[in-house]
Amino acid sequence: MLYSPITNCFLRLTGYTYTNLGRLFMRWFVGIMMLQFGIRHIVHYEMLSSTFPTVFGLSSATSLILMIVIETVCSLLIMLGFLTRLSTIPLIVAMCCAEYYILHDMVPSLPLYGLDSTDPGYLPIMFIGIYIWMLIAGPGKISLDYFISLHIITLRGKDEEEELEEV
Repeated sequence: MLYSPITNCFLRLTGYTYTNLGRLFMRWFVGIMMLQFGIRHIVHYEMLSSTFPTVFGLSSATSLILMIVIETVCSLLIMLGFLTRLSTIPLIVAMCCAEYYILHDMVPSLPLYGLDSTDPGYLPIMFIGIYIWMLIAGPGKISLDYFISLHIITLRGKDEEEELEEV
């Protein structure tokens, strides 16, 4: 057998998985990225409150407040890993609304399948993809959700392995 630094490095890079650390990174990354949109909306509230697109028949100001709450609160919950899967649902809906607004209302002359790398429609789609991944994959073991579930399992007198298949 060949045991060299190169083979050890290869095994570490290909054979080991760091899924929980990867989920933590993704939660923080997407949380910070979405949180900056919420903070921008807060800072420019006066200017945006009259021009923000109306969603679901709500006024511009109400739609903006709803978007700010979704972007900030849900992002913070995702970053903490608390109610992670539940927190992705309002963000998915908000990004679907943003995508609809970008492609249909804001840019009516944009051809249906004519997106290129400079079109703004890619950003909401990227967020939707990440949030759907989080909804499926879950928060991982480095999250409040996981520690709370461990506490609940302990209170029930059960073992983690018999209660949680894979987290």
